[in-house]
Amino acid sequence: MSNSAATNTATSWKDYLELTKPKVVLLILLTAVVGMYMAPVETVPIDVLIIATVGIGFASGGAAVVNHVVDQRIDAIMARTLKRPVATGKIDSKRAILFAVFLSVTSMVLLYVFINPLTAVLTFFGLVGYAFVYTMYLKRATPQNIVIGGLSGAIPPLLGWTAVDGQVHPHALLLVLIIFVWTPPHFWALAIFRRDEYAKAEIPMLPVTHGIAFTKLNIVLYTILLLFAAALPYLTGMSKGIYLISSTILGLIFLFYAIKLKNSDERRIAMDTFKYSINYLMLLFVALLVDRYLPVEIF
Repeated sequence: MSNSAATNTATSWKDYLELTKPKVVLLILLTAVVGMYMAPVETVPIDVLIIATVGIGFASGGAAVVNHVVDQRIDAIMARTLKRPVATGKIDSKRAILFAVFLSVTSMVLLYVFINPLTAVLTFFGLVGYAFVYTMYLKRATPQNIVIGGLSGAIPPLLGWTAVDGQVHPHALLLVLIIFVWTPPHFWALAIFRRDEYAKAEIPMLPVTHGIAFTKLNIVLYTILLLFAAALPYLTGMSKGIYLISSTILGLIFLFYAIKLKNSDERRIAMDTFKYSINYLMLLFVALLVDRYLPVEIF
């Protein structure tokens, strides 16, 4: 018996869960649920909340599984990913693909039948954008991969919004814009920390193709842009004072990290910036909810 076959017999549900990148999916679902509750409706029906969350989660997980299969050679090279189930052979590509198909098809059925066709179609395009356009092409084709491909990862709040409202509202697009602008500084910070591994895997991330100094400058510039993008919900009347104060403080802290990263040669600061960027997005979307539902208005 081969080592791969022997390993496969030890496969558990945890390995399949790991294929879905659960931590990433949880962040995606947070933004989607906030999108539901920011929509102009009296209340979010519990059945819509549950079914839409499961449907969007399954689609996100299915896209992640495809990413594992396509990137198994790269994953086996990089220290951050070398223990992933497909990279190690614990789950072979065929079973992983079948799992991805199951998640994706189930997602489409749930969203189309029980939510609405618009949400199903938008979710499908997001799935295809990440799993195929970004993972199979953009990631290997251009240092702007994460900028262009970031759109597919930015649509979850729009999906949540359309699930309860049934239309593409301009305010929902503002939430998409925030995540779209957030994605490059978030991911480039990690790319700086993992620059040598990306170079070894021949992935043209910005620090590999244009250098670390240029990438740090771009992180600062995008973070400044993010400050303005995050202010748009207040400026358009979507949110009020609690959100504005929260988004400004969170954004200035992000900018502090970005400037600190630019002026330092310590690699750990890149990882600190990456970790904060995750907390930033989580807290920003929580602030949207608090601002809307807390019966206190500052200004």
